[in-house]
Order: sequence, then structure tokens, then C-alpha cells
Amino acid sequence: MNSYLPTLKQLQYLVALKDHGHFGRAADACFVTQSTLSAGLRELESLIGVVLVERTRRVVRFTPLGSRIAEKARRILREAEELTDMARAAGKPLSGELRMGVIPTIAPFLLPSMLPKLRRDWPDLRLFLREETSQAACDSLHRGQLDCVLLALPYNCGDVESMELFEDRLFVAFPPGMPDGAPLHATAATIDEDRLLLLEDGHCLKDHALAACNRPELRAEAAMLGTSLHTLVQMVDNGLGMTMIPEMAVAAGILNGTDVVARPLEADHPSRRIALIWRKGSPREKEFRLLGEALRKAA
Repeated sequence: MNSYLPTLKQLQYLVALKDHGHFGRAADACFVTQSTLSAGLRELESLIGVVLVERTRRVVRFTPLGSRIAEKARRILREAEELTDMARAAGKPLSGELRMGVIPTIAPFLLPSMLPKLRRDWPDLRLFLREETSQAACDSLHRGQLDCVLLALPYNCGDVESMELFEDRLFVAFPPGMPDGAPLHATAATIDEDRLLLLEDGHCLKDHALAACNRPELRAEAAMLGTSLHTLVQMVDNGLGMTMIPEMAVAAGILNGTDVVARPLEADHPSRRIALIWRKGSPREKEFRLLGEALRKAA
């Protein structure tokens, strides 16, 4: 066996530099000094006999081979983490660190009720949360930066396992002061495409809302202006249009203090499916299913 193998620490430095594109930020992410990280990378390059990173005063540029080795290093680090995960899963479940991504259309509405119950039922669990859009969370999951993700289906997140937790009904939010008042029944036909406000691209709720309406023209006509559901509700309250919001947001009080009227959407597929997902083959699958049950009860 070759006794001159790269260390996990050297591979960690390489992956951090690839992710951050800056020696200082990569060093901060690894909790070392910049000189320590730079020296570790030079040792790695000397060890394998190739240049991985081209260094200039202003730019950090990976060589083509350096980029491929960085991605391989990422997979090695993930496998190394799964060794410890395997040992932990065989011992006390839901203990130690767990990094979970949550999408923005779930996090502010479910987490306040969820977290106290998780702390009570699993006191040894150290849950680190990261709020990201669906695509960013899926990318972080496959890079090994997250252990699991709480998101809404349908959504293509690649090669993952999933546990569906519950259905989340969609509502249509109507502005105050409509000439005939808010309709008693919200159907796709009641949505005015010229006044529909949706979230920006990157939020899967937009796609779920449009799919539920089954009106292709809405995608082209909708004014996609909102960066968050709270922003959309305020826009609706000020008479700028109508929008679609999930039931969990309504239940959490997003309409409190407004004159917005929300009606459940009547359609063939009027809801999104909230699910917990993780990488296929993860040794922590049993833990994730325990977590999923806890989340389902908290919801």
C-alpha cells in the first residue's frame, strides 16, 4: 500500500477552496489560518505531483484536473463522514450533529412548532438548519453539505430516498376591496392572470401553484415579483394582485393583521406533498425515518 496518501484534512482544504474560490474564506470555513490551508494544499500538490490550483493575486483558478480531483475528494470526504454516521446510527439514534436543509416556503411556518418538540423528544440531537431554495438544497445534499432536506414534492432532486410526511393544501389569496368581494370558491378560473403574483424562479411553490391550476398561460402572464410569501401577502393586502399560499402559512398566521381573504383552491391536484429526503444508500436512513415521524407529529 502506498504510504504517501493524501490526508482527509488536505482533501478538506481542497474542497473548501473549490467551494469558496478564495483562500481566506476557505480557511475560515475550515477553522484554520490562510497560511495553514495554503501550505496543506502545496503539500497535496507535491504529494500527487500535479498542479491543482493556479494562483494569482486576484484569481484562484482550478486546473481541469484539479476540478476533477476536487470532486473526487468531495466524495471521499462524504464517505468518511458516513463511516462515523454508521457508527452513530448503530448506537443511540438521533444524537450528535445533523445538518438539515429547509426550503423558504416551509421553514418559517413549520420550524417554530417543530423545534421545541424535537428538543424535548431528542435532547441529544444537535440540529443545524440551513434555509435554501429547492435546487440549492438538493445541490448541497449531493455535495455532502447537508444530511437531509425538508422540501415539497413533486421536485426532481436526483438520486435520493424520500419519506412523505403530509399534504399541504394550496389557498388563493384575494385582495381586499374587490368589486364583488372575494369569491366563495377559488378555482383556476377565478385567478386573473394579469394580477397573479408569484414567487421568483427557484422557489418550487411557484411550479406547484401553476401545476395545480393547470392553466399554461399563467406561467407566461404571471408577474413573478415576490421574494418571499410574506412579501407577496403584503402586496396582495395593498391591492396589487392575488397570489397562492400554502395551508401551513395560513395556519401559522401569515394573514394576521391584513385584510386578505384566502380560499382553498378547488382543483384536481390542489396541494403539495411535504417530504424529508436524503441521499440514497445513506447509513442514517433509519434515523431519518425517525426524524420524519417526529416532523409528522409536530406538524
